[in-house]
Amino acid sequence: MLLLWPAMLVLIFMRRRPLARAAVVGGAAYYGGKKHAESQMREEEQEARLQELEAQQYQAQAAPPQAAGGGGMSQDSMEQLQKLAELHEQGILTDAEFEVQKQKILQGM
Repeated sequence: MLLLWPAMLVLIFMRRRPLARAAVVGGAAYYGGKKHAESQMREEEQEARLQELEAQQYQAQAAPPQAAGGGGMSQDSMEQLQKLAELHEQGILTDAEFEVQKQKILQGM
């Protein structure tokens, strides 16, 4: 009976080896497929975000913001320019200071 015991062990291990190999191969294939699906999902999400940003940029270029009021200036900008002109007329601001401040207001439109 002792001689049969090692033979039975060899038979058991020989039979289980293909099963273990199949389990390893199957597990590796599952893991690889899962990682591929995750990376594909990330790429699709990134592509969707890029398309959304491109659409926003296109809309911003196609329809520039319109300033309120006539002449393209807002009421606030006109008031600031009037105050600046008064300060310039009173001599509080020099010509150079007045021009610098005026350009800042006009560029902020």
